[in-house]
Amino acid sequence: MSAFGGYSGQAYSPAGDKGRFVLPPDFRNGIKLASGGQKTLCLARHHKWKEGWKCLIGFGVNYEAELENLLAHEEDMAARTGEPFDRDRRRMSLYSYRKLPFDDSGRFVMPEALRKRAGIEAGIYLNGMGTYFTLWAPETLEKLGEDFEDILMDCEDAMAEAEAKSRKRGG
Repeated sequence: MSAFGGYSGQAYSPAGDKGRFVLPPDFRNGIKLASGGQKTLCLARHHKWKEGWKCLIGFGVNYEAELENLLAHEEDMAARTGEPFDRDRRRMSLYSYRKLPFDDSGRFVMPEALRKRAGIEAGIYLNGMGTYFTLWAPETLEKLGEDFEDILMDCEDAMAEAEAKSRKRGG
């Protein structure tokens, strides 16, 4: 088994029956590498939710070490700026992720609570970001303005590609 090299690329997965989505091959292979061969997708609210990143993040089980690094960084920044920091409250937020199984084809069921939280209805746009990837409702991206213009354009391309594949299959 080769080493995990991070998540990159983009994809779109339309919502299937029963809240089912499909992880593209590069993402599911990355998760398996990052999870010691397990087919376990971890999903959480993005740590910059309050700054407008109303999306989820996906990662393998190895990401827990990154969570500890993020926690230490945030605590350090709070100490430097004199801002209050509640380590337990932040830890509760960071470690409140869901572990979801997926099958060999990458199919997984996203819990309704996560879908509602992120506004995901018709489908998800996945965008690789190195140690994790983001999962966006396309409608959310449309509202974010020019800082997210490139990612919105990639989302639109991925949606068009998925639609073309569906038409080709007769769906």
